[in-house]
Amino acid sequence: MNRILTVAKISIGTLVLLSSCVPTKKFKASQSALQSARNDSAALAKNVSDLKANVAQLQQQIADQQKTIDSKNQSITDLDQEIDKLSKDISDLNNEKVKLINESSSKSSLISKNGQELLSQKKKLEQLQALMDQQKMAIEEIRKKMAAALNGFKSSELTVATKNGKVYVSLQENLLFPSGSAVVNPKGKEALHKLADVLNINPDITVDIEGHTDSIPIRGKYQDNWDLSLARAASIVRILTVDYKVTPERVVASGHSQFEPVQTNSTAEGRAQNRRTDIILSPKLDELYKLLQTSSAKAN
Repeated sequence: MNRILTVAKISIGTLVLLSSCVPTKKFKASQSALQSARNDSAALAKNVSDLKANVAQLQQQIADQQKTIDSKNQSITDLDQEIDKLSKDISDLNNEKVKLINESSSKSSLISKNGQELLSQKKKLEQLQALMDQQKMAIEEIRKKMAAALNGFKSSELTVATKNGKVYVSLQENLLFPSGSAVVNPKGKEALHKLADVLNINPDITVDIEGHTDSIPIRGKYQDNWDLSLARAASIVRILTVDYKVTPERVVASGHSQFEPVQTNSTAEGRAQNRRTDIILSPKLDELYKLLQTSSAKAN
């Protein structure tokens, strides 16, 4: 019986023991699982935190990259604007280049034209200078011929000189006329004869005859000094053309009265020199005038 009781006690104890061991294992297993879960949760939380940190860092990097992209985009926009400006500048420069080329071509054409005109003008000037030189030579030759022909007369009676590109044969009143008269003296006619001989062998010489007086008013036949100076010039024209056969078309007569004196009229000597007849000789300038008129017409 005791043995049975002992076995029973042992059995009961074993059962109690077994019944108490089973929850403990489960508890411990649960505790272990809980702790593992907690550990996993902590690890996950850390991973989440790390991931959040990474996300925040990535977001910051994205924001920085976006700023960089925005800056690059702005730079690209600025470059596009600069390129547009440069393109416009290049276009303007090309237009200016075309304009300059056209102007240069026009100027080259103008320079060429002006060069031709300058050459033509130079040629005309050379021709003009040659004609002027010929005129000077002709005038000097006329002077020499007249001086030689009138060599027998005194300087107080007449002079031969070159002035203003012409030859002036000045005959004083005491050689040609009595005081207050327009009738030529015999000695005056002799001088005119010698002068006419030179004119007749030099048909290209034109002749201007100018009568001059002093300032003393005239009395008698002539109304005034204008009338007297013109009458004296006309008398010489008649002698040259009628008596000595100088071609009339070459001769012009004019009276200048007292208004072109060569000396003062306040002295007797001065008045005597002012009472004169100037026979002005010059070579015909047809070629010179023709050249000048041609140049003037082209200039206009």
